This record gives sequence, structure tokens and C-alpha cells, in this order.
Amino acid sequence: MDDNMSNENLQFATQEQLQGSQSGSGNMHMSWSARTIGAMLLGNILYALTVKLFLLPANLASGGATGIALAAHYATGLSVSGILLLVNVSMLVVGFFALGKSFVVTTLLSTFLIPAALEVFDKGLGDFVLTRDILLCTLFAGLGVGISLGIVIRTGASTGGMDIPPLVLYKYFRIPVSVSLYAFDVLILLLQVPLHPAENILYGILFVMVSAIALDKTMMIGTTQTEVKIISSKSAELRDAILKQLDRGVTLLDAEGGYLHDKRQMIFSVISNRELFRLEKIVHGIDPASFMVITRVSEVKGRGFTMDKQVL
Repeated sequence: MDDNMSNENLQFATQEQLQGSQSGSGNMHMSWSARTIGAMLLGNILYALTVKLFLLPANLASGGATGIALAAHYATGLSVSGILLLVNVSMLVVGFFALGKSFVVTTLLSTFLIPAALEVFDKGLGDFVLTRDILLCTLFAGLGVGISLGIVIRTGASTGGMDIPPLVLYKYFRIPVSVSLYAFDVLILLLQVPLHPAENILYGILFVMVSAIALDKTMMIGTTQTEVKIISSKSAELRDAILKQLDRGVTLLDAEGGYLHDKRQMIFSVISNRELFRLEKIVHGIDPASFMVITRVSEVKGRGFTMDKQVL
């Protein structure tokens, strides 16, 4: 990524891309539809706008390729967009030779679009400052970066930059992606310490935390579902009600009480978050004494969710 992201999402996204490049899959699990391209454009442009409106005015420290570009800008006065382009292209060349051309396909757009959009905003907005409040800049920078990265990653693409060295290390030395990414980010942040007041470094840490949370939430939008386990003496009635009234699949699992050793059937089902209230109403109407366990799950794949329901 051009910036920090949460451990789990980064490792999943980047290793998925690496596996795709090694298998020779040119599309890297991406569907090059107008919607996908539009989402990639939106994510990259939002990222550049966030850097212009919030990161630069607040003089915040950052990780990744953006952190390198900002540090070089503060030290030399050179254009952030120009330095970012140089870093991204350098990493793209490394990725091409080390990871293959299939990997480059998913990073090509972001490599050039983010610096280009940043240059356009820099020229178009000039010295315009939305706010100089460092706390507001920190919070909105974290939100903007997290949401924009999430939008790009959900398309199956990458923003390139400092994503690539951890992938190379993983491919050749099996160093976990998350470990090497954090090592690079810590190093980049440490290099910026002499260039920023101590207060700005602390705000930079807050920015990293907010962006990670925003990224996680963006990645989970539209994918979270609710898993329900129900233990009841009226499992047959509940099964029929869920199938007919909610039109959701049900799995019956044999269960045994740990104290009385009474054998019953436990109902297992996955429903949408909106259907939870209806399900609770159905269950309480049939068996108010039933035992329910409700769990939020991050993603569900299969019929009724990522595939059409099968009509028997």
C-alpha cells in the first residue's frame, strides 16, 4: 500500500495477489468491468485528495511510499507527487522483475493515477486549506486513507508502492508480509522523526490507527452476516419456520447437554443482519425458552449469499 493498513487485510490482499501472479492468472481475480475501473478511479482520486487536504497541511508523519514522499518533500521542498511517482515506478519495476507481469497489471493504474491526481489537486487547489486544526486533519486523513485503500483493495487491485518489497521478501525468503511491511513502515516513520515536532509524530500514530480501522470497516461493508445457533426442544417447528418465513438454509446438528445428557438437535443458520430481528421474533414466538447464540461473521460464501439459491 501507499500507506499503512491493518495486519489481516494486508496479508490477505497481498498474498492473494502474489499467488495469482505465480499461477499466471492475468486478471488476478479481477473483473475489469466499468464498475471495477470506476471504483479504482474513485479510490485513487480520494486518496490523493486526502493527502492534499489533510496530510500536507497538518505536516503529519506517514508510512509507506507516501511517507517517503512526504519526508523528501519536507526535507528538500520537492514536489510530493513527483517523488511519489518516482517511488511507485521504482517499486513497479522491482515488482515486474521479481513478481511477474501479472502482478503489475493490478498496480499499474494506481502507480500513475495517485501522483497524477495529487499533482492536479496541488495545481487546482493551490494554497487552499480546509482546516489547520491538526486533530481534525489527523482524523479525516485517517478516514480518507482507510476508505480509499479499502475501495481499491475490494476491486482486487493494489496501490503498489511499499506493498511490493514485502511481497518480494515473502516470495523468496518466506518472511510474513505483515512483519516486513510493519518493519518498513517503522523504519520510514523513524526517518521522519527529525523532520517533525514530537507532537506531530504522536498525531501520525493516531492517523495510522484511524486509517487501519477505517480500512477494516470499508473492507467489511456488505459482507458481514449473522450466524445463529439455536438449541430448542421444538427444533422441527423452528426449522420449518426459518425455511418458509425467512427463506434461509438450515443445518441440523446433533447436540447433547453436558449436565443431563439429553439429546437434541441444534439449528445452525446464517442470515443477513437485517433478518436478525425477524428471526428472534419467530424463535421467541415458538419457543421462548430456547437458547440462542448470535455471532457476527465477516464474510460468507455459498448459495444464498455469493451464489444464487438452488431451487429444488
